[in-house]
Amino acid sequence: MRSSAATFQTDQYPAWLIADLRSDHAGELGAVMIYTGILAVSRNPAVRTFAQEHLVTEQTHLQLMESLLPRRLRSKAQLPWRAAGWLIGALPALIGEQWVFATIEAVETFVDEHYAEQIERLRLQELEQSLRETLEACQADEIAHKHDAAARRSGSPSLALSLWLRTVRWGSEAAVMVARAI
Repeated sequence: MRSSAATFQTDQYPAWLIADLRSDHAGELGAVMIYTGILAVSRNPAVRTFAQEHLVTEQTHLQLMESLLPRRLRSKAQLPWRAAGWLIGALPALIGEQWVFATIEAVETFVDEHYAEQIERLRLQELEQSLRETLEACQADEIAHKHDAAARRSGSPSLALSLWLRTVRWGSEAAVMVARAI
């Protein structure tokens, strides 16, 4: 992944873009914690390998977001993002690998859509091409995670898993709104 957006100057951009980047930072922090939660409870070798591989990418994304967004502009709710991420990883890992893979597929589907909206807005407003390219690279990684999880998942989700996935989606949407605001 390129980090050419390191030249991004936050004082030159509109509040909506700073809010989007704040939500990206919160999301990448949550993603790191999702995989940390999986690794904390799962003893399944396939799940652990999956989580370890994806954790490396998410740590890179988090470092990138931290290089883009000064500490003073990051979300003030980092403790809730850490706790929620850890639980979103740990709870499915306690149940089984199919819950882990379905959860990651759902989370990454949301993240793909979230990045796509930001990329399109940057494109339409003709702002910061290097930032757009950086977000596109992050999005490509998240799409790869989504496809990897989907390929490992089998069968249709149970009612309980379907309800969990809807809860995760709703929580992700709410987290973006909160992170954009604080």
